[in-house]
Amino acid sequence: MSLRKAESHSGLQPSLLPSDVFFFLLILLFLPATTTEADCSFPAIFNFGDSNSDTGGFWAAFPAQRAPFGMTYFKKPAGRASDGRAVIDFLAQALGLPFLSPYLQSIGSNFSHGANFATASSTVLLPSTILFVTGISPFSLAIQLNQMNELRVRVFEMSPQDYLPSKDIFAKALYTFDIGQNDFAYIGIGGDKQFLSQVANQIAWTIKELYNNGGRTFMVFNLAPLGCFPSTLTLLPHNESDLDEYGCLISYNNAVLDYNQLLKETLQQTRSELQNASVIYVDTHSVKLEVFQHPKKYGFIYGTKACCGSGGGSYNYNPQVFCGNSKIINSINVTASACSDPQNYVSWDGVHATEATNKIVIRAILSGSYFDPPFPLSHICNLKPIC
Repeated sequence: MSLRKAESHSGLQPSLLPSDVFFFLLILLFLPATTTEADCSFPAIFNFGDSNSDTGGFWAAFPAQRAPFGMTYFKKPAGRASDGRAVIDFLAQALGLPFLSPYLQSIGSNFSHGANFATASSTVLLPSTILFVTGISPFSLAIQLNQMNELRVRVFEMSPQDYLPSKDIFAKALYTFDIGQNDFAYIGIGGDKQFLSQVANQIAWTIKELYNNGGRTFMVFNLAPLGCFPSTLTLLPHNESDLDEYGCLISYNNAVLDYNQLLKETLQQTRSELQNASVIYVDTHSVKLEVFQHPKKYGFIYGTKACCGSGGGSYNYNPQVFCGNSKIINSINVTASACSDPQNYVSWDGVHATEATNKIVIRAILSGSYFDPPFPLSHICNLKPIC
C-alpha cells in the first residue's frame, strides 16, 4: 500500500585511485542502511466521534453491550457497533498502533498511543435533552474535547507513566473526527442551512482548539449516504419515486451532500487560518455510496438490507427492536438476531457498517485517493497491510 522512495545509487568514478576507493568504501560501510520506506511519523491517534468509531466508550459508561456484536473478529461484544472492527481500528493497525482504548474505560486502558473519546449516539452540537429520553449521548464533541484537554493536563502534571502518552506526543499525533451522523438522525436537518453551518463550525472550532494545544494533523471524515441506510429507508415514509435507481432515498442523500460540501468549505477556511497544519477532508461518503450502489462489485449480496435486525423484507430493520435485543410486540416475542454471513452485507444493523464494509473504506482511505487536499500518508508511513 505504501509508496517506495526512489533509491539513490552512488557509482565509483574511473579516475579514483585505489586508496581513494578503499576510503570511499570505508565511508559507505559505516553509513546507516538506506531504507526504502519511511517509519510512521504518527506515534498516536486521538479520535473524536460517535458509534462509527466508538471502541467501547459508550458501554464503559452504560450497561454492557450484548451479542451478536463483535461476532466476526472479536468473537464477543467489544464495544464496536459492528460485527467486528471499525474503520478507526483498521487505521490504527495500518499505522502500526494498537487499538485505541476508550477514554471512559477505567480498567485495562492504555493511552500511550492515543485515546478514543468517541461514544455511541454522540452529536457535534450540545444535546438539548438526555440519553434516556431521546437516545442522544451526553458526550458531545465539546465534552470529548474537554476530556482530551483533561488528559493532556494530567500528562503534563504527572511523572511519566507506561499507560500515558509522552508530553511531546500531542504535537506528533494524528487527530481524527468521525462525527455528525446523529445530528442528522436525532436533531433533524430540514434543509436548515444555519443548522448545517453550526455543525461544521463546531468541528472547525474544535480543530482550532487542538491546534492551540499543539496538534498539527487533522483528518475529518464526511458523512455517509444516510439515504441508503436500512434504518432511514424504514423510518422515513416514501414512494418509489422518492428512491433513486439503487433504492436510496434521494432527498436525504441530497441533504447529506449539502452538508458535506459545507463541511469541506469550512475546513478549507480553517486550513487557511492555521499555519503549518494539515486539515484533511476525508471523503468516505464516495466510497460508501459506491458500495451501496454496486454491492455485488465488492463481494456483497445485500446493500440496503441489515444483517442484524428483524422483520425481514427489503430492509430487515425494526426501530422497536435493535440488534441483539428482544421485545414483546402485539403479544409476540420479536428478536433482532444476526445473519450467519455478515461478510455478505454492507449494513450490519441498519445504522452501522459491517467489518467487511469498513475494510473496504479503510483501504480506499489509505490509497490516498479520497483526501482533500492530497496528503502523502503512504510516503509518511510504512503502512501495514489490512487483513
